[in-house]
Amino acid sequence: MSIDVFAADEQSDHPIEVARWARLSQRVLTARGVKGETEVSLLFVDEDAIAALNEQFLGKSGPTDVLSFPIEDEPGPTGRSPDLGGSGPGTSPEEGTLTLLGDVVICPAVAARNAVEHEVSLDDEVALLVVHGLLHLLGMDHEDDAEAERMEALEQELLTLYYRTQVPER
Repeated sequence: MSIDVFAADEQSDHPIEVARWARLSQRVLTARGVKGETEVSLLFVDEDAIAALNEQFLGKSGPTDVLSFPIEDEPGPTGRSPDLGGSGPGTSPEEGTLTLLGDVVICPAVAARNAVEHEVSLDDEVALLVVHGLLHLLGMDHEDDAEAERMEALEQELLTLYYRTQVPER
């Protein structure tokens, strides 16, 4: 059983260490109780790409820093799906079920502007956006003040546990 984060850097404005952000994503999802075969996509795109997504899916013009696209379908079978004859000996019915959690799309160019405004590093801003996007995939939102406070507190807790305390890999 694993959590697979498929990360891709599809922009050239700011170099992105996709493996680093995939590892953070796995840690956060594990901490939030995600189990089993789970897939998430983490995409880093340029301003034009995120602006097009923002317009298409939210009806808003211009680029934004992060968008989350939860997949709301029921999980589908994996592994033995061609025969659908059961999951085999020694496995529970839950095993072999793939959960496609969704996609998080981040624009490093917008994140870089936010980092300057918030007086933090680009890495700090990207870490926040990764965690923020993942929490949206897990059903959290910030539509009202109470929800926003809960989400921001959890973001900071997760960042402290899984980002700020990590020793950089060499």
